[in-house]
Amino acid sequence: MDSALSDQHNGSAEAGTPANGTTRPPSTPEGIALAYGSLLLMALLPIFFGALRSVRCARGKDSESWEGHGPLWHHQASNRTLQRGKSSSEMPETITSRDAARFPIIASCTLLGLYLFFKIFSQEYINLLLSMYFFVLGILALSHTISPFMNKFFPANFPNRQYQLLFTQGSGENKEGADRLRGGQPLGSGLTWPLCPEIINYEFDTKDLACLGLSSVVGVWYLLRKHWIANNLFGLAFSLNGVELLHLNNVSTGCILLGGLFIYDIFWVFGTNVMVTVAKSFEAPIKWIFIALLLRFDISLKKNTHTYFYTSFAAYIFGLGLTIFIMHIFKHAQPALLYLVPACIGFPVLVALAKGEVAEMFSYEESNPKDTAAATESKEESPEASASKRLEKKEK
Repeated sequence: MDSALSDQHNGSAEAGTPANGTTRPPSTPEGIALAYGSLLLMALLPIFFGALRSVRCARGKDSESWEGHGPLWHHQASNRTLQRGKSSSEMPETITSRDAARFPIIASCTLLGLYLFFKIFSQEYINLLLSMYFFVLGILALSHTISPFMNKFFPANFPNRQYQLLFTQGSGENKEGADRLRGGQPLGSGLTWPLCPEIINYEFDTKDLACLGLSSVVGVWYLLRKHWIANNLFGLAFSLNGVELLHLNNVSTGCILLGGLFIYDIFWVFGTNVMVTVAKSFEAPIKWIFIALLLRFDISLKKNTHTYFYTSFAAYIFGLGLTIFIMHIFKHAQPALLYLVPACIGFPVLVALAKGEVAEMFSYEESNPKDTAAATESKEESPEASASKRLEKKEK
């Protein structure tokens, strides 16, 4: 966010200077207010709607992972996850405290690597590579984002067919056993365990293909014209998917993550020119997932209020507004996390102190659906798996 803010500021400060033989029209207070307002709105929309979608995603993983009939068995590495009608790609990824502690270090190495890459290679080739990268990922992200809305416009008699993209490791008898389990049939004798681990298992239907086609039109528009609307659509889609599918497991992990990014942002903006050089107009949704966590914490309290979510949301608006104000006054790029982290952590903690719910806030924890599935699987191992393991021990 800080680099995006500095970019916007530089555009207004340098108005009126010659560029390609022409003179830019001078900036006006109305134009600056419109630009900053648009920037603020584009930052708030993914937070609000992404947080709501993260709640539905969390409820879906709890209610659909181990219930229902017609099970579909998934094998990944040596673990099995039982799911019903849900693609593994839509399951949220849970960030642990260890992941949070390593993230600023990994981000710093990546940022420095990109900086050196820009210095060594031609910017033209780098931009082409990044354009193709965001073209592919942007289409997938936008397709996943618009899918729930597009489903409402399909008629009831729409011929919707189911498809599955499956890529497994192994062949022969093990693959046959995996196919049997996937179809709800008994494993049978003579088959070893673990069965073929799945590398890719993606389920989709005709409606998803229609959304993919529509998103591809936007992708081609972005690739050919680099239009700001297409660019912003991809940015919104990336951010919404990030907030929806990246979950913090508890508030302490969120504090570790934001604390590390606080130092990371200040160092790379004030200490070097790396951030301004590399990360122009780049926005990562990592800090937003903390606000989504507080919404899920609100719901877990079962008080029919969203106090902590609205508090953190208002804190984000305050911190971002303060960043814009200071940047505009001092005419210098600002590390947005310098203002956002204290606000987004401090305001909810103060509310928890006032309500006497600090212990509840820091004891709230979400489990990783993959770990939960593996734990449940180990406790409720199928008879076929037990028989297969006993047979394997006898052969040895």
